[in-house]
Amino acid sequence: MKKITLERFVDQRRPLSHILYILIVLVGISLIFFKNRTEMRFSEAAASFFFGLIQLEVFIFIARIIFKKPDINITGLQLTKVVLLRFVIFISICFLAALIIILFFQLTTGWIKGAGTSAVIKNFFGSEFNGWFRSTVGGLTFGAVVFIVVQWQDALKREQKLREENLIFQNETLKSQINPHFLFNSLNTVSSLIQSDPEKAEKFINNLSSVYRYILENSQKDKVTVQSELELLDRYFELHRVRDEEKISLTIDYSNADNYQILPVSLQILLENAIKHNSSTRENPLRISISFEDQYVVMINNLQKKATQIKSTGTGLKNLSERVKLITGKTLIIEENNNFFIAKIPLLK
Repeated sequence: MKKITLERFVDQRRPLSHILYILIVLVGISLIFFKNRTEMRFSEAAASFFFGLIQLEVFIFIARIIFKKPDINITGLQLTKVVLLRFVIFISICFLAALIIILFFQLTTGWIKGAGTSAVIKNFFGSEFNGWFRSTVGGLTFGAVVFIVVQWQDALKREQKLREENLIFQNETLKSQINPHFLFNSLNTVSSLIQSDPEKAEKFINNLSSVYRYILENSQKDKVTVQSELELLDRYFELHRVRDEEKISLTIDYSNADNYQILPVSLQILLENAIKHNSSTRENPLRISISFEDQYVVMINNLQKKATQIKSTGTGLKNLSERVKLITGKTLIIEENNNFFIAKIPLLK
């Protein structure tokens, strides 16, 4: 049995459960409102019920538009201001919509009874407006509170999911970097360089320690500056370049990179993915380029897949994609054709 939640009540994309909840609410309201009005005819009660159904559906539709999820980067006092502003807008628009609906309802029933337009309007604003005003404002306030509670519940769920995804991402990041294979190759490289080129060996060790230090210090953060991420990428690429020499190349276009932030270690994960799954030789080097466009950082590499693919679970890209969506509210874009593999990560202000 599916759990009963407020989301199912207000979600018009689930028609069966939504209609059921709406009917329950309206029947409950009708029983309370009409229990002492036995003189009301069935036709009038049915018309009032239908009118209430239309009005409630309109309110929910308006609320779904106005109470959409705010920018994920808005927090604290700014978020409170956004919610309050939307609350005022919601009340104002719904009040106007309710006035239009009630006037249409009054004019229609008046026309059926043979009353004139001016008489119906005069009667409404003269004797019925105050009661309608109080009940409408009360209903709108209740509805707005329901939507705020729904948003609050949704925010708690998203925050909990973000914490869980962060823990998974941190664990997978450390596992992917501090692994025996990578460390074994790096130590072998250092061992060879110490004998042949001590100065290059020292530089290699410095880059290796900088990479690990960066990962340990920043893997728990939600975002870092693009500049610091590019510095990590440069050091990490240098470790591979020393081993692979002219088999791989990295080109970075730094234009439009200022004043932006990015998820930590995200570019390194993409770089590692490109190196891991593609072959590279001096005759056919692996070429990787990074550029910035339309608030995205774009990494492109020529596609030359290895004849024997390394067994991979795809956890790295999957976790990165989920984390990008949670933190930025946008999607990690992955495109692949016969010649190129393209990945686009959204930037943060």
